[in-house]
Amino acid sequence: MSKTAVLPRCPANPASLAFGPDRPWLAPLAGYSDLPFRLLCREYGAAVCVTEMVSAKGLVYHSPGTGELLASLPEDQPLVVQLFGAEADFLRRAVAMLREAGYGWFDLNMGCSVPKVLRQGAGAAMLGDMKNSLAVARAMLEGAGPGRVGFKLRLGLDDARPVLPDLALRLEDLGAGWLTLHPRTARQGFGGAADWQALARLAPRLSLPLLASGDLFSAADGLRCLEQTGATGVMYARGAMHDPAIFAAHLALCRGEKPAQATPAVLRAMILRHMELARALCPGRAALWKMRSVVPRYVRALPGARALRQQLCRCTEWGELTEALENFLPAASR
Repeated sequence: MSKTAVLPRCPANPASLAFGPDRPWLAPLAGYSDLPFRLLCREYGAAVCVTEMVSAKGLVYHSPGTGELLASLPEDQPLVVQLFGAEADFLRRAVAMLREAGYGWFDLNMGCSVPKVLRQGAGAAMLGDMKNSLAVARAMLEGAGPGRVGFKLRLGLDDARPVLPDLALRLEDLGAGWLTLHPRTARQGFGGAADWQALARLAPRLSLPLLASGDLFSAADGLRCLEQTGATGVMYARGAMHDPAIFAAHLALCRGEKPAQATPAVLRAMILRHMELARALCPGRAALWKMRSVVPRYVRALPGARALRQQLCRCTEWGELTEALENFLPAASR
């Protein structure tokens, strides 16, 4: 966007968000949870979706690409905008701009452990400065209103510097609407196992919704996490990235039903639908480049997936990609 660009308007601002064991959320996935992917996940049953992580400073300065991260449609509701940054003034200004454009729900990323985010003092680095973290949280809540901001947390920077339950309780006192906990430290990144017992210890201390994240690779994982932790709901990240139908499977298990089997025909229909949404909503040829990396994730468990990935990397037209898909799935089903 240029310096004079106007943010895309949010087409709706629902009065509430859905929380509960049968209301699974889609996590903010950098590079993945764009508008087409969010719509696909909603069709499978995602109750709430969160945007890709948006830089508060980039938004204020109208950095190129910010508008694409915020693009939405009436069907893409309720939508939560996830922001990151470590300066209260920029977060305050970013929320004000988004509110003016019609967005009503926000999340502050205090859990990202990617080095380039940590170097800015943002993401999980904020767990090392509770005073500033609370100042940023207060600025966002003042701009958005009580209950309209959630906070994504980790256990701390490392095992020697835990921040829970203190930080969670202070955010609740400030007026947080919900919390999401990925129960690993920033130093762990995505290594080791998520400490679901940390969720179980935190849940009874809170009166606001607590969403569980971390190691939810299947719907069965999600249901088991809910049973073991007492969390209000789950937020699927890598599980959804590999299979958007995880939401349908989650809802089926909540109803006591057996989830539909991921047959080649089912996978084909899902991929074609994603392609349709991407072609309609992504600018230029970006949709094609993205789908070349998306398709291998969806079929990764099938024989020949690696060869398909190599073939897709050479596709420069939609017809080539479609042909490769049509040739692969029948072969995988034999």
